[in-house]
Amino acid sequence: MNLASPFSLALLTILGLSLFGLPVGHAMIGGSILYLFLAGLDMGTAAEQILNGMSQSFLLLAIPLFILAAEFMNAGSIMDRLVRFCNALVGRFRGGLALVNVAQSIVFASMSGSALADAAGAGKLMQSMMTRDGKYTRGFAAALTAVSATIGPILPPSIPLVIYSLVSDASVGYLFLAGVIPGLLIGAAQMALIIAMAKRRNFPLEAKVPLREMPRITKQAFPALLMPVILFSCLYSGITTPTEAAAVAAAYALLIAGVLYRSVTARGVYASLLSSARTSVSIGMLIAGAMALNYVITVENIPKTVSAILTATDLSRVGFLLLVNVILLVLGCLLEGTTIILVILPVLLPTAMALGIDPVHFGVLAVTNIMFGLVTPPYGLLLFMMTKVANVPLREIIREVMPFLGVMILALLVITYVPSAVLFLPRLFGYTG
Repeated sequence: MNLASPFSLALLTILGLSLFGLPVGHAMIGGSILYLFLAGLDMGTAAEQILNGMSQSFLLLAIPLFILAAEFMNAGSIMDRLVRFCNALVGRFRGGLALVNVAQSIVFASMSGSALADAAGAGKLMQSMMTRDGKYTRGFAAALTAVSATIGPILPPSIPLVIYSLVSDASVGYLFLAGVIPGLLIGAAQMALIIAMAKRRNFPLEAKVPLREMPRITKQAFPALLMPVILFSCLYSGITTPTEAAAVAAAYALLIAGVLYRSVTARGVYASLLSSARTSVSIGMLIAGAMALNYVITVENIPKTVSAILTATDLSRVGFLLLVNVILLVLGCLLEGTTIILVILPVLLPTAMALGIDPVHFGVLAVTNIMFGLVTPPYGLLLFMMTKVANVPLREIIREVMPFLGVMILALLVITYVPSAVLFLPRLFGYTG
């Protein structure tokens, strides 16, 4: 690569601006404008690409609406009710509180499409519960909170999968369905490891919840548990589009939080609106920057070049998928997930399609890799976050994460090389890919 070429200088500019602390979305816009200037192209093209991409995609509206639904569901007593429900289900076994940590990540998947949000919210609560009275070491609790938080964005409704649908034209509904079995498989792998470790490490037994209390606890949590049911019903009955389903989810979340549970005040609603707006703007700027940069990548013919190189190496489907796993795991440690989906996946997708890899399968595989990258040592973002949340040295968290990462990689291999495990539910609902 010629380091003095417009494309190289644009990439160096993006890297430099990011290292100096400029948000990645702004850095990508700056680098793209520099490329257009150096290449002698119309400077208004960057604005045109951003405005066209942002205004013509109705699906983009689903992102802030799902974020708003998550904000409403995380308010008030909803989280406490769901944690009690999870505890009633699995808390009675040895190591039950650790199992609850994984179970709450699966249940809370309908409330947040962000692994970082899960770890900072419900995960922080579980960290406190697990370390109270020295039941579990701080390092183990922090590691488990980090790895269990990766489950949420794989299960529906998943913001990363919504963003992937923008670059692949894959159906959001089928992507959501495709994420169900992989998410549950990862959760089951983590629970199996906890059960195996429980006796050896003598994990504590929690007080059993009497069976007569189960109906009451389930009744309290039931309205919140209905969220994914309502979401899928709206999507697959044909009543709503994905964006309208997101709006229904946000309205339902406000209804149960504000009217049924009465746990959200007018001030709380305002705070939720403000928080979701900030998050949405942050994601929106990333999308805007990626659209401008993707135009540059298209002009440079990068996707076809990469596809030609990979084709020339005569990679089989198995080899290509293995290479994708390695690339995305490494990038997941270093880059924000949305950036990888918007910038890297469009480069890899043409080769995947040429090799006959289903785009829905590829999307779930890619998002799973990106989530695992968040807990892959030494630079996984969730690991650094948990050092602050739990006040635990990084090396202690990494030591506890490694066994979990091992079983998660085994689950990833199943997701990678058994496409039917990913595509079973979509095909059950009419997907023909």
